[in-house]
Amino acid sequence: MIRVVIADDSLMARQILKQILEDAGDIAVVGEAANGLQVVEMVRVLKPDLVTMDLEMPVMGGLGAIQEIMCAKAVPILVVSSAADAREALEATMLGALDVIEKPGLACESAAHFVDKVRLLAGVSVVTRLKPKTSVPNPYAVPLSHDACHPFIYPRLFAIASSTGGPQALARILSALPSDFACPILIAQHISDGFAGGLVDWLSTVTRLPVRLAGEGDTPQAGVVHISPSEKHLTVTPQRRLTLTQRSDGDIYRPSCDRMLTSAAEVFGARAVGIILTGMGSDGASGMLNIHRRGGITMAQDEQSSLIYGMNQVAILTGGVQKIVPLELIAPEMVRLVHADSPRVEGGR
Repeated sequence: MIRVVIADDSLMARQILKQILEDAGDIAVVGEAANGLQVVEMVRVLKPDLVTMDLEMPVMGGLGAIQEIMCAKAVPILVVSSAADAREALEATMLGALDVIEKPGLACESAAHFVDKVRLLAGVSVVTRLKPKTSVPNPYAVPLSHDACHPFIYPRLFAIASSTGGPQALARILSALPSDFACPILIAQHISDGFAGGLVDWLSTVTRLPVRLAGEGDTPQAGVVHISPSEKHLTVTPQRRLTLTQRSDGDIYRPSCDRMLTSAAEVFGARAVGIILTGMGSDGASGMLNIHRRGGITMAQDEQSSLIYGMNQVAILTGGVQKIVPLELIAPEMVRLVHADSPRVEGGR
């Protein structure tokens, strides 16, 4: 039986979450907290397998509670919030929360997705952290300007696929890239509807590169990070433009990593670089294989640095991955690939 503590200042929200979880049959709600101080104490006493954490709470908010829990006796934490708090929710992942999900209703699909997340994350090992002594200002709090964005003058196109644990991994990678990184980066990150804009805003504070929500007809620009909205699938057209395809009800992964990677393979061929990070499921495996078959370069985050060794493992077993790389070495490898391509050529095959 999975033991869960729910933290939310809304009684109605707690009742809905409790009903969804206990209807699953293998989950027991062992505590309900209305503020951050209460949940910190409940974690200490009840030792749950997982905490669902709201962010906007009295006395102590969710971010403060996450930091206290992760620095005392760490347990898996799933942030359950609204899209309006997307940026703050993603900041929570850097404090130790494992994932972010929009507050579910009693509808079958959203309730099932919530239960699946709880089951998955309850089994993840987390490590107690040292409490920071002082607050260190983020050197990238104000995104730097990037006026010299060349639409077609770049040696490669990088396409990154990620899911559970992806926001933390993306922040680590993007924060390590230099401001003169000479290639476009496309990202398909599985995320709840409405949260992609918050992901863009949050990542903009940790990287020297401009981060944008991909739009219909956009041109991939050197040194710019283009992130797919969750409501649509991001692909590249033969004219080297970005296009957004409406998803269907049967699409399991949103946005689709396979579609983005496959289009990069078809348009850029040997100039495409596919990177697959932590995440559950198999999305991205066939896309990575397509890049590999067309002469592109492919790499996967290694097991030791992955929160969930799922998508990247499937891609490796499928045969589409050339290099298995620890998270901290992915950005240096990206930079090395760019520097290996000199002089600059027009993006393409």
